[in-house]
Amino acid sequence: MKVCVVGVGAVGGFLAGRLATSGASICAVARGDTLKALRERGIVVRGDQGTIEVPLNVSDNPAELGPQDLVIVAVKAPALTEVSRTISPLLGPDTAVMPAMNGVPWWFFQGFGGPLAGRRLDSLDPNGSIAHAISVERIVGCVVHGSFSVVEPGVIQHGKGRRFIVGEPDGSISPRVQAIAAQLEAAGLEAPVSIRIQTDIWFKLWGNMTMNPISGLTGATVDRILDDPLVSRFCLDVMAEAARLGAKIGCPIEQTGEERMAVTRKIGAARTSMLQDVEEGHPVELDALVTAVYEIARLLGEKTPNIDLLLGLSRLHARVRRLYPD
Repeated sequence: MKVCVVGVGAVGGFLAGRLATSGASICAVARGDTLKALRERGIVVRGDQGTIEVPLNVSDNPAELGPQDLVIVAVKAPALTEVSRTISPLLGPDTAVMPAMNGVPWWFFQGFGGPLAGRRLDSLDPNGSIAHAISVERIVGCVVHGSFSVVEPGVIQHGKGRRFIVGEPDGSISPRVQAIAAQLEAAGLEAPVSIRIQTDIWFKLWGNMTMNPISGLTGATVDRILDDPLVSRFCLDVMAEAARLGAKIGCPIEQTGEERMAVTRKIGAARTSMLQDVEEGHPVELDALVTAVYEIARLLGEKTPNIDLLLGLSRLHARVRRLYPD
């Protein structure tokens, strides 16, 4: 399988390194210091199973890499519009595109029933340019469960978890999604195929749509958020609203908020990706994690006062720091 990873940060770098050991033909699109580092020494992935160091065919120009069997998009959501403008040289007639990103994806309601079937979310793709550049027929959904961080450009630290749930938007078990799962498993990853990938996406969102923005807003690690009784109660109230929305759109949540928090507590004093973005002065992924949920609530006519408050405070905080557009 010819695979191109677009965005060689924490998740993309981990996938590029692991897939390079699986027999796949791997290339990557990167820029700046990451591009320079990958050209000089390849990709380095460190973890409890040792260190992977492999050369990587990398370019900042997708036209130099040509059509692929699979394109993995592993950028932060604010960069997705620019990626969609430049991705076409990587797309052949049968190329699949697998976004490995946080939050609600722009294609979420495509191929999916329920009251918002086929709906485009303005908060994610306001003019439809992303959907136009990457048609839903190409999409294979992916939900990432694992902790990964960038030690320095081109050097990735793997913490816990290596589960990448994959699935077609329409829930079919297609030959291509089976082939992608097999390639991921050949790389030593867990890659179950889901018949309801939207539910898997919503479940992960339900668990991290509070921790990410609250950590970015307060500077607190996950353990401190959970240890504060007032803040943890607010998180549970947000999760209750999100679970109610999930049930309305066909993505029911089986766990209680308290059960999910018990799982989250196991990761300890973790610095969320949004906290890292705030500290490093990078744009925050607020739209995919919270704004989209707020928009879904408005479309359904549901009141979500806690989600509204979370969005308002987090958005204002980010705007003051010029990490979110006015």
